[in-house]
Amino acid sequence: MEVRIGIKHSPRELSFETESTADEVRALVEDAVAKDAALITLADAKGRQYLVDAESIAYIELGGEGSRKVGFIS
Repeated sequence: MEVRIGIKHSPRELSFETESTADEVRALVEDAVAKDAALITLADAKGRQYLVDAESIAYIELGGEGSRKVGFIS
């Protein structure tokens, strides 16, 4: 699943693929916000971790579950 995070006062967004479901990512973010955590920790499909300042998040877009298409598609 693809995750995109918009950061306040930044023209770029953080984008990565994760093996977590949309519900798991949403629960993680909601839990961090409810506990007033300073950082939200997310992991991608390659094992890298991303620490995001909870107050700097403008939006989070959770992509659909699906495989990438390879090759020429008409």
